[in-house]
Amino acid sequence: MEITTHLSRVLVRDRDVLKRKRPVELGFVDFRTIEARKAACDAEVTLNRRLAPDVYYGVVPVVEDGEVVDWAVHMRRLPQEERADELLARGALDRAKLDLVATTIAEFHASARCDAEVARFGSVESVRFNVEENFEQTETTIGDYLLGSEARELAGWQREILRERAPLIAGRAACGHVRDGHGDLRLEHVYFERDKPRPTIIDCIEFADRFRFADVCADVAFLSMDLAAHGRADLAEHFLARYARAANDYDLYDLVDFYESYRAFVRGKVAAILARDPNAPDDTRAEATREARRSFALALAADRRSLLHPSVVAIGGLIASGKSTTAEIVARETSAPIVDADRTRKSMLGKDPTERIDDAAWSGAYDPKLTERVYAEVLRRADAVLRSGRPVVIDASFRSPAMRASARALARKHGVAFHFVECRAPREVCRARLAQRATETHVSDGRLAIFDAFASKWEPPKEISPDELVVLDTTRSEIEQLAVLRSSIDVWPLGLAG
Repeated sequence: MEITTHLSRVLVRDRDVLKRKRPVELGFVDFRTIEARKAACDAEVTLNRRLAPDVYYGVVPVVEDGEVVDWAVHMRRLPQEERADELLARGALDRAKLDLVATTIAEFHASARCDAEVARFGSVESVRFNVEENFEQTETTIGDYLLGSEARELAGWQREILRERAPLIAGRAACGHVRDGHGDLRLEHVYFERDKPRPTIIDCIEFADRFRFADVCADVAFLSMDLAAHGRADLAEHFLARYARAANDYDLYDLVDFYESYRAFVRGKVAAILARDPNAPDDTRAEATREARRSFALALAADRRSLLHPSVVAIGGLIASGKSTTAEIVARETSAPIVDADRTRKSMLGKDPTERIDDAAWSGAYDPKLTERVYAEVLRRADAVLRSGRPVVIDASFRSPAMRASARALARKHGVAFHFVECRAPREVCRARLAQRATETHVSDGRLAIFDAFASKWEPPKEISPDELVVLDTTRSEIEQLAVLRSSIDVWPLGLAG
């Protein structure tokens, strides 16, 4: 079987794959010489071994009559039924698998190249160059897919975001968020092989560094955009939320809608090129036409705010009262990100999420002054989420009226609903949970040695009005807890994938 793309011809055999570069010149890439194609093949193998170390065998010559006429990337064939888009079509791409992708990509980004040369491509000027290049290269084709007024609206919106958020884009580049990433992170490049604990991710951009050197938000936005394009905006939001938590990067929410639109436009541009390619098979050009139409439409409507119920759900209670479990339930129901005090504290201290902190109550990591800084950072992260029009779940003890008031004030600032969920469990149950937790790897450092000290400082939320307070008995079944939560908190619209 042979597959034609705008850049490659891929020969798929029983156990392996041979991928040749097409001798094309498309403005953003020039493969007309054998030397350029060989260099691209070498780069493809080297770069893709970062996320798929056992897939890329190497580069092999293509020989005709004893003469090397071209070069090809030699790969292990991956099972198509384990590809993410195929799993999604069968209803088998669940949140747990997306959690693995989010964690894998967050760790990949954390270890990826990040220096002055890479950061330069995340500057406002570089991003603007790529955006304007998209408009120029589709000037004669976009009219096949969008009305003139729609194309102008789309271009105007992307340019407006670049003007308005230029300081944010520059700030993220200065703070190390521009990395040597993947550049083409979509469902058809993600595989869940049965014998692998982590997903295998292939086919990164190799032909132009400027498309791979980018804000990490641009990388994750490609996959969230692709999930939305497949009608699963709920999963797109879940993936973004899990990446933000794994990477401690909630500021990406300020730019993710822009980058989703940008990525969808790029995909539309590429599809439009293939749709007009006279050397591509008819069925390939027909599918490319459909893909271009879908992608440009998605670029125009990347903002999902009309589907979401922005709100602040603050979850508090005693140590081991079930706060984190409840936060997971609420986040699953709302596809909202969780900002939790435990992870925030550890990121501020330069520690891994599951690294133990055994400081005594009210000292070290639990010094009241540090706790004030932790709560300020938690609210700052939540504020970034809310600015994007999305709901946020905040997981912390919220042991005092002042702490709860700060979360409520954040909701009022954005004009969104506020809910305080008080998790309750008998103290003997909390102690039993802590005893069990001591045998496990856990993000929380709550333990029996500090339980009584923290419990003595807990002030019941008497100041919260009944219409904003949800009291949850976490000893009850999850079904019973869900019924209580759903009766009070707006969830993802029932029956709507997105």
